[in-house]
Amino acid sequence: MPSEQGVLTSMITPAVLISACAGLILSTSVRLGRVVDRVRSLSERFEEMAQRRAEDVVLFEDRLAMTFAQLDWLTTRARHLQRAMTTFYIALGLFVATSVAIGLTTAAGIRLTMVPVIFGMSGVALLFIGTTLLGLEATLALKSIHAEMDFLWKLGRHHAPAALREGLGHRTWFR
Repeated sequence: MPSEQGVLTSMITPAVLISACAGLILSTSVRLGRVVDRVRSLSERFEEMAQRRAEDVVLFEDRLAMTFAQLDWLTTRARHLQRAMTTFYIALGLFVATSVAIGLTTAAGIRLTMVPVIFGMSGVALLFIGTTLLGLEATLALKSIHAEMDFLWKLGRHHAPAALREGLGHRTWFR
């Protein structure tokens, strides 16, 4: 039978992973909140555009296309973030179950060492899946930002004086 110190030591690893899950849940929640705020902002902008005539808004069609593209990307991002949060919560539960299983199997003297291992490995697998989803979401966020910046350059070229527009053409290699 393992010593009490050995049991407590083996219970520390799930505790560290529990802390990692908590950090990921918090940051994912913040990211999801930002996506929701962005959707609300785009919704308000879209409603304002809907009240105006197309000929009264500079680059109306482009603005409309950008708004719909942004909403599409935000919807996908929100889904990735929601799935990531779900996997992190389940992983959190599995790491708690791992710690409990280590304590119970040792206290009861039962030789079911595979139970905590299965819980722990399942939690790690979900952490991997969740972080992969966050990576996909971050890629979409970057794609969205690039598209929005491209539109802003187009709008800037539309409003900029001719002398300034000529100077801006040389900066395209930075993108």
